[in-house]
Amino acid sequence: MDHSGAETPSIAHKVLTFEDTKENTQESLSVSIPEVLDPQYGMYVWPCAVVLAQYLWTRREELKDKTVLELGAGVSLPGVVAARCGAKVILSDSAKTPPLLENCRRSCEANGLRDVVVLGLTWGEVSPDLVLLPKLDVILGSDVFYEPQDFEDVLVTVAFLLRKNPRAQFWTTYQERSADWSIEPLLRRWKLNCVNIQLENFDADKSELAGSNLPGRHSVQMMIITLETEDCRTVTDQMFPRGRSRETTRC
Repeated sequence: MDHSGAETPSIAHKVLTFEDTKENTQESLSVSIPEVLDPQYGMYVWPCAVVLAQYLWTRREELKDKTVLELGAGVSLPGVVAARCGAKVILSDSAKTPPLLENCRRSCEANGLRDVVVLGLTWGEVSPDLVLLPKLDVILGSDVFYEPQDFEDVLVTVAFLLRKNPRAQFWTTYQERSADWSIEPLLRRWKLNCVNIQLENFDADKSELAGSNLPGRHSVQMMIITLETEDCRTVTDQMFPRGRSRETTRC
């Protein structure tokens, strides 16, 4: 494969360190994320990725041996953190943009992750690779609700995966860019439930996380999306199994 077009731009490595010093324990995890300094593909760490990675870090014990798929992975920070926490991870991005998939592989190499699978999955398309995915426990999406014209394609893919994996959950973060943008009608159309997770519940209500200057002043929201059920409280119980705070709101 000719990589000249994808690897000509400069690459910088951003190191992020997630820490936990509560309950007389001091655990930490450092990951190195290669950023391709090329605005054409936007392959650098966004505020949403750090917030979602922080959530994964706080759920690290539950992630062990779980099968996790990241959609629209790009630089793959959340997927890399999940893999370093012991999850079986599949990274995916648009099958139509090979440089994005190459950057997923680059992130794996930078963190010594040899068992992570990288797939081309395009939102809204039911491809053979999508159909043949293994049983999933968690689906990740960082800032996938970026362009309004993509919102339904994202949820079509998520709905397909959740119907194949009824016990799975879609963990996603998004940055508030316009009060006029909403996924609520699409959630109803595809019969999906959504719960907002307050950032203070997982120590993400800060302007600087993981030793970085992100998320900064950006307003980031964390959501968990599941198949529609008669009682959404069941979803909340699954999300906070050990008596954690339940300060959540419906999307």
